[in-house]
Amino acid sequence: MLSPRLDDLQGQELQPQSEPRERVPIFDVGENLTVPDEFTVEERQTGMWWRHLVAGGGAGAVSRTCTAPLDRLKVLMQVHASRSNNMCIIGGFTQMIREGGAKSLWRGNGINVLKIAPESAIKFMAYEQMKRLVGSDQETLRIHERLVAGSLAGAIAQSSIYPMEVLKTRMALRKTGQYSGMLDCARRILAKEGIAAFYKGYIPNMLGIIPYAGIDLAVYETLKNTWLQRYAVNSADPGVFVLLACGTISSTCGQLASYPLALVRTRMQAQASIEGAPEVTMSSLFRQILRTEGAFGLYRGLAPNFMKVIPAVSISYVVYENLKITLGVQSR
Repeated sequence: MLSPRLDDLQGQELQPQSEPRERVPIFDVGENLTVPDEFTVEERQTGMWWRHLVAGGGAGAVSRTCTAPLDRLKVLMQVHASRSNNMCIIGGFTQMIREGGAKSLWRGNGINVLKIAPESAIKFMAYEQMKRLVGSDQETLRIHERLVAGSLAGAIAQSSIYPMEVLKTRMALRKTGQYSGMLDCARRILAKEGIAAFYKGYIPNMLGIIPYAGIDLAVYETLKNTWLQRYAVNSADPGVFVLLACGTISSTCGQLASYPLALVRTRMQAQASIEGAPEVTMSSLFRQILRTEGAFGLYRGLAPNFMKVIPAVSISYVVYENLKITLGVQSR
């Protein structure tokens, strides 16, 4: 999700500067449809940007690992929950533990962590190029320019690592003993379904970038600016807790808007792993869900998805701050 800039979170006094006040990633709730990182000229010249990325990646890895059981439950509910079985949170956890023990709660987390580094790096490099293409003559990108550049960069990064997304879903849904590991899973998918299987659900995933990133960015900026205008007229620093709240609310709104597309993407990724499941397109899957389950069916798994937001944000922030100190990242 989008996150406040380091000097925002440090609560330091504003200094006159020519550099724009931008934002770098601190919060990671396991969603990939975000506007990428921005760094100042000084950070790029001194090489400080890669330390931010390393710290953000480390924080994301810890955060995702801690909230992996909720993430796996979300995937199971997206794919298997229906009116007939009425899968709930407690029932879902019980089912996972009964089938594969407590260790099974972390299925799919390994590849979820592994894809953080390449995705972040590709997204950052693509974003720098997109900013040059869509940016105005002003030093700071306007919100719509940042949205366009960020969405394009996100699409490039997602296209590059999308096969890992499919693998993550298949690993999360696998039964005990079905695959010996990630490579075995990839080999079997390739042999049985062909290379196209690694891009199932690609279209709804790409379509989900715009509503998620756009609403996340717009809500965050609106909430922060409204707070400053109403409660901190003489300051540009709303404080850590306000920024955390703004980030949590904005991510939640972004997820609400893009969740039906995320659910359809996951079901398409999982098609071959469900015995007897017919090959379906995005539009036919939408119609099928609405016909059999109603509009509520498009939000299966939303509860565990929201349950992980606050712990994910908190863990990411704490780990990021500690890694930042370890790596010698300076906050202005």
